[in-house]
Amino acid sequence: MKITVQRSGGIAALKRVWSVQATTPTDMSRWEPLVEACPWDAVPRSAAGGQPDRFTYSIKAGQRRATLPEQAVTGPWRVLVDNTRAAAEAARNEAPRNGERRG
Repeated sequence: MKITVQRSGGIAALKRVWSVQATTPTDMSRWEPLVEACPWDAVPRSAAGGQPDRFTYSIKAGQRRATLPEQAVTGPWRVLVDNTRAAAEAARNEAPRNGERRG
């Protein structure tokens, strides 16, 4: 299962994207509960309307999709967003750069 969080908007209108790929049973046991905890069916279509200079989050997990204004990213949504961002940034920091060899 691929999980992607895209944050756009804000004062500078910058877009950031964080993704993780859960493929092993260990990965799935970590990510599936986070995804299942989110109220995917309770996101109203009008939830995407945010406020000026605030972020909008587009969240995808497998076949599920949700777009939320920054102020709605609370509870299980916040946990999923924060964990996805942290895992993606950790993986990015561990990846070799421009021919650099590790190990």
